[in-house]
Amino acid sequence: MSRIDPALDARLAALLGDGWRTDPAERHGYGYDNSRREALPDAVALPRDRLQVLELVRACRAHRVPVVARGRGTNTTGAAVPVAGGVVVSFERMDRIVDIRPGDRCAIVEPGVLNGDLQAALAPHGLFWPPDPTSAAFSTIGGNLACNAGGPRAVKYGASRDNVLALTAVSGAGELVTCGSATTKGATGYDLQRLLVGSEGTLALIVEATLRLAPVPPERRALRAVYRDVASAAAAVARLMAQPVTPSMLEFMDHHAVRLARDVGGADLPTDAGALLMIEADGDAASLDAAIAALSRAARVDGLLALDAAPDAASRERLWSARKALSPSLRTLAAGKINEDVVVPVSRIPALVDGVQTIANGASLPIVCFGHAGNGNLHVNILYEPSDASQCARADAALARVFALTVSLGGTLSGEHGIGLAKRDFMPQAVTPATLALMRAVKAAFDPDGILNPGKLLP
Repeated sequence: MSRIDPALDARLAALLGDGWRTDPAERHGYGYDNSRREALPDAVALPRDRLQVLELVRACRAHRVPVVARGRGTNTTGAAVPVAGGVVVSFERMDRIVDIRPGDRCAIVEPGVLNGDLQAALAPHGLFWPPDPTSAAFSTIGGNLACNAGGPRAVKYGASRDNVLALTAVSGAGELVTCGSATTKGATGYDLQRLLVGSEGTLALIVEATLRLAPVPPERRALRAVYRDVASAAAAVARLMAQPVTPSMLEFMDHHAVRLARDVGGADLPTDAGALLMIEADGDAASLDAAIAALSRAARVDGLLALDAAPDAASRERLWSARKALSPSLRTLAAGKINEDVVVPVSRIPALVDGVQTIANGASLPIVCFGHAGNGNLHVNILYEPSDASQCARADAALARVFALTVSLGGTLSGEHGIGLAKRDFMPQAVTPATLALMRAVKAAFDPDGILNPGKLLP
């Protein structure tokens, strides 16, 4: 049974028409995300424009009903799961690309636009939007902004927060606010659009975004560097990031990840690899030879076993197949996977990977590390059998130890997935009490009655 008040039900049904859903079967499809957590919302709203979102939030505030924004549910932290019930606001109908302005290198979009669809629309203009999460083909711009999605290209081009110019949003107080401007410079008060990016729908519902675009590089070239151990690979990462040529991608795999990519994914990788770096540079043909030469020199450290170049697009795709083969390969080890995206200073990557291996040995569970080495952002995958209570308990304990290790190394809990439910209770380890108090004060200013995505992000 839905717990929506009849007066609110009538008001929102009149506002949204067939975009107001209270049938349990329809609500079920909006109650989970890629974290495999789920909770049944009391209703689902599918607004078509910002005015409907504005009226919806005002109505829900008047009745003290929770409001949870949703893109396509690709989030892995439970951030889109309506744990307090209420109304899930799905932006699937607000999917217009409002404007593409090549001269200003910006695009104006609604939150329901898919990242992949935007990239396809930008291609004829020779432009792209840099964030490229694994889910880019079917994740929304609104969802990307909500968790500050990044991806492999973030090492050179930045994550979502670095590629948004302005936002229009509806606050929890039921006010339409516009932050930022369609300019690449601005010094007019607080940087609120960057504050909203990564706030996971706890401060406001984004109804329009002005995105910063970049020119599509004419060419890309890749290198694959195989190392004796993690320490050697990390030394190479430090050298690669210290020289003038910034790689467009710099991906890391530990020896477990290399073995999986080779034995399960079928990638052509040596059996003695203790760690592997995938390095890519982009730009015009005239400068790429020099860039690849510089990256090759930086990658040559003690412990390098092999350095292979990809002379053409087909060869580059074969090199990257090792990285793409990883996620599906993990399911061959265990049915359950806790995938966290911790971040440490680049120089601390060896300590992180070594510490994670110690945690894995103590828990008697496989833990596989790979990810975006140029940012120090590694995906730590704890693998376990969900049907085994002992393994579940050991996996949870291992996760707590991974977070404690990360913070002790000067790192933080998330680089691109966000906090959601999965990491909410670990926030006091990563953020000081005074800072948490400021976060709560900001939350209260945007959302005075606490109706927006309650239970997420803040402990």
